[in-house]
Amino acid sequence: MKNLTFTFLILTVIFSCQNKESQIQEVVYPEKPNIVWIVVEDMSPEHLETYGGTGGKTPNLNSLAAESLQYQNAFSTAGVCAPSRAALITGAYQTSIGAMHMRTTGMSANALDAYPPGFKSYNVVLPEGMIQYPIHLRMAGYYVSNNVKEDYQFESPVFMWDESSKNAHWRNRKDPDQPFFSIFNFTTTHESQVWAREGKDSLFVDPKEVTVPPVYPDDSLTRRTIARFITNVMRMDEQVGEVIAQLKEDGLYYNTILFFYSDHGDGMPYFKRELYDRGLKVPLLVKAPWLEGGTKTDELVSFVDFGPTLLSLAGIPIPESMQGQAFLGEQKAKPRNYVYAARDRMDSEYDRVRAVSDGRFKYIRNYMPEIPNYQNIQYRLQNPLMGHLLDLNEQGKLNENQARWFAQSKPEEELYDTQNDPWEFTNLVGNPEYADKLEELRKAHEDWIVEYGDKGALNEMEMVKAMWTGAENPPATAKAKINFSEGKVTLSCPTPSALMGWRKSSSDSWNVYTGAFEAVAGDSLYVNSHRIGYEAAEINRVLD
Repeated sequence: MKNLTFTFLILTVIFSCQNKESQIQEVVYPEKPNIVWIVVEDMSPEHLETYGGTGGKTPNLNSLAAESLQYQNAFSTAGVCAPSRAALITGAYQTSIGAMHMRTTGMSANALDAYPPGFKSYNVVLPEGMIQYPIHLRMAGYYVSNNVKEDYQFESPVFMWDESSKNAHWRNRKDPDQPFFSIFNFTTTHESQVWAREGKDSLFVDPKEVTVPPVYPDDSLTRRTIARFITNVMRMDEQVGEVIAQLKEDGLYYNTILFFYSDHGDGMPYFKRELYDRGLKVPLLVKAPWLEGGTKTDELVSFVDFGPTLLSLAGIPIPESMQGQAFLGEQKAKPRNYVYAARDRMDSEYDRVRAVSDGRFKYIRNYMPEIPNYQNIQYRLQNPLMGHLLDLNEQGKLNENQARWFAQSKPEEELYDTQNDPWEFTNLVGNPEYADKLEELRKAHEDWIVEYGDKGALNEMEMVKAMWTGAENPPATAKAKINFSEGKVTLSCPTPSALMGWRKSSSDSWNVYTGAFEAVAGDSLYVNSHRIGYEAAEINRVLD
């Protein structure tokens, strides 16, 4: 790749009582590295052989690990996808921006029938001045593609990516010298594939050979369900190998920074959606030319750190709106002491749980201790193992640790030594030997809420109405104002924090507006303005 220098334009919002218009500030940065993220779903680290393995073969990820720095303590901010993905895309805790409920968009009318009266789906309105990392990258000169899942709790601006589709790829950029950031998201290990692939895809592992975790009874149905999940992991490994092969075919592999991670922990019942390590801990492999391959680190990493780290690696200043910190690159911070996580509404079922971990000890605060950990989530009932567990619990055939999930209440506080008790069965609250650790983590949790806020404490629909400035429906972004003079076009939008994109043909890709651009009289100009969470606005004008 040629040595390149790009002008990066930070979109800032200048506030005054009289005028709230988008403004531009210019900073210059050096060459940008190519970066690829391979993201999988619903998978804990131990399914990969490089993290110990559960019986499946993952040769492509073994090879990648041999060339990568392997993180042993990387954590999502929730045990489920959409809230965690909101933290990834913004670099902010989902609880601080109102994106903590699973989920806020995309529910069918039939699904909404199970929700409380008056509930309506919504796009989270992001705080003023908060810009997502793909837009920062595009403004810095990157080609930015996403293949294909987003699920960020809001409708993305049409100009957030150069391309976001099942065909999105770095190979689609017009200039082969343009630096790129490309995401490939594989759904093969998603919980739904446990039942969707049954009977359609042969098992790669013998159910008799799998290891049954102590949260499950050891019987044939459990073993077959686990074997299906492991088989899906092996299928996913093949997909990872295809991306790596494409990078090598294009002569890009060795100089490209490559991340591999999962969007949260395991997708099996009593794993997914929970704040135990099995629901939060993710594999994270990072390959970069300067990192020593085959090495491991115990450094704590949170999903809110991914966006800042990406910008740090790209040479882009980390904005103040990002609450995480870089763990690589020139803006790398000192290692964090704690990681935080949250559980809120899951589909139609409400709960409020918070967690903090120092990597070994985990503190959990249950704000609704009067209800069980188990929630009657209709979607999950499609997993044959879920119905099986419910039947066995009804029959009194689960042991104490397995039946604990279905207890009618839960303690207000929990404390676990995950090193000696990896399944988090033994609650150390009340044990005097751990009183100091309990107080330390309790304070860390409370300090975190004070620093960042926690919108999970609010009534959801009241929170949404506040996002909509008291209205019953989302506000509309104002249409952009177009100024054309002396061959230059400038754009502005009266809506605070509105981002803008433009193109000269309905068949062109959208450009992120970063400042004046050239045009000639007679050009047709399409402009889209969008404050995230509001309705977008679009205008078309022939310049004269």
